[in-house]
Amino acid sequence: MTETTPLPASETRAPVADAAPPAKGGGLLRSSMIYSALTLVSRFMGLARDLVITARLGASQTIAADAYYTALAFPNLFRRIFAEGAFAAAFVPDYSKKLAADGKEAADRFAADALATVAAATVALTLLCQLVMPWLMMAYSYGYVDEPEKFKLAVVLTQITMPYLPCMAIAALLAGVLTARGRFIIYGFYPTVLNVVMLAAVLPQHDPTRAAYAASVGVVAAGVAQAALCWWGVHKAGARIHPRHLRLTPEVKLLVRRMVPGAIASSATQINLFISAVLASKVAGMRVWLNVAERFYQLPLSLVGVAIGVALLPRLATAMQNREHDGAQASMDQAIVFGLALSLPAAAALMAMPGYLVDALFARGNFTSADAANSAKLLFHYGWGVPAFVLIKILQPAFFARGDTKTPMRFSLISVGVNIVLGVALFYTLGFEGIALSTTIASWITVLQMALRLHRDGIYRPSARAWGKVVRVTAASLGMGTVLALASHFRHLLEGLLSSSHLLKLGAKEITVLAACLAGAAIYTGLLFAFGGVTPAEAKMALRRRKGDKAAPQMDLS
Repeated sequence: MTETTPLPASETRAPVADAAPPAKGGGLLRSSMIYSALTLVSRFMGLARDLVITARLGASQTIAADAYYTALAFPNLFRRIFAEGAFAAAFVPDYSKKLAADGKEAADRFAADALATVAAATVALTLLCQLVMPWLMMAYSYGYVDEPEKFKLAVVLTQITMPYLPCMAIAALLAGVLTARGRFIIYGFYPTVLNVVMLAAVLPQHDPTRAAYAASVGVVAAGVAQAALCWWGVHKAGARIHPRHLRLTPEVKLLVRRMVPGAIASSATQINLFISAVLASKVAGMRVWLNVAERFYQLPLSLVGVAIGVALLPRLATAMQNREHDGAQASMDQAIVFGLALSLPAAAALMAMPGYLVDALFARGNFTSADAANSAKLLFHYGWGVPAFVLIKILQPAFFARGDTKTPMRFSLISVGVNIVLGVALFYTLGFEGIALSTTIASWITVLQMALRLHRDGIYRPSARAWGKVVRVTAASLGMGTVLALASHFRHLLEGLLSSSHLLKLGAKEITVLAACLAGAAIYTGLLFAFGGVTPAEAKMALRRRKGDKAAPQMDLS
């Protein structure tokens, strides 16, 4: 099959013709790996940021913690909808098609018009939210109404963080331009800026309230820096996108019509989490527990689901434009196997030792062992939802590449409805754990709906070989999960052995959980190769880039 394979920025040469023939081979894994490696750096920096913030703010013991995570929720919701949803679903395919069909100048004019539109819309939304924030907070954080001091702090901090929204929207559109031009480095790196700036803002603070204010200001400062970095990257890549007045051209109107359902479709998981946070306002410290659990399960989602989705969408769009059904089928098979090969072991690890992970990494400072135990209960249920979260990101491009954003939108709205009903019912029957349980169930329902529709319409049906590999990956994940569960059960014994050494006593928990994770990764890799989920040859082919090749070979799923 033929597919366009992007070159990393460091390896680009002189510009080629806009309609240059696509390179052969499957660069999906390579493109995903570039993005994933940079996202991994960002996620580790995010972990360091959260370790510092939770230690400074605590959870159920201070009002600053809940207020800060409330302030973070609003811009974060929009960031994930725009950066990982609407633009990926609507803007990137449209820009890619114009780049190929009409040339760079026309594509950049379209991007400039889209930039003016999204900037105007998000600035207006930000101003509106600032004006009505107290009333918004009553709806989003109704549990705070009986605590005036916490409620007021949440309102003020959220007003501080809201200007991050237009900064993020501008950065997301510019990052979409980079993606369409095959430049994944800045796209994968720019989230790291947020973590670095916030760490610098929070580290000097020790009072919880002052730390919350510093972190909120850091969010906005980071947004400005992220937009500036993406602007520089776009111009470095050769795109000429300049500020211009608002023009609702027919192309922009079409983009908006497609973007709205695409945004809803891509953000079902985030909307479900947002709804969960509404219920969480009734329990002191729960928004912090949710954020800590999110830090763990968002890692595989960002590294795998979003990374594959980012690389898969332009490939499917190209295959559809060229009427290459076999090429689209092969790309989807590869994405499904690759996604599950990384998300299933992640799910197994999160379910096997949630308490071990949270307690070892976060139980320090004002974040107590009781807070860690409650966060672990949430993490367990989110754990078995990880494959669903990833599969949603992989299956949606099969619709988006055909310009169909309404079907995934309908499925997402059903998921949100299920989550609301289940969330309320389970929260008041099972307790706060019901929130995570309802979100996971709703996500699996979305996966089932998309898979059945793709199968019914003949758009995508996993090959027999792909199914066989999924079974082998599942077996390897279960084997690794069993070993990690045993390690978690005997963790106190392992920590006691390390604590006998004065040099290792202070870091006994951290060292043992790191050792368990490394051992689990080694065991899973061995089982994966032994069972044939992925062969060593396929792994080398996927990661190797031979001299002169424009693409890494695909995993053999024929």
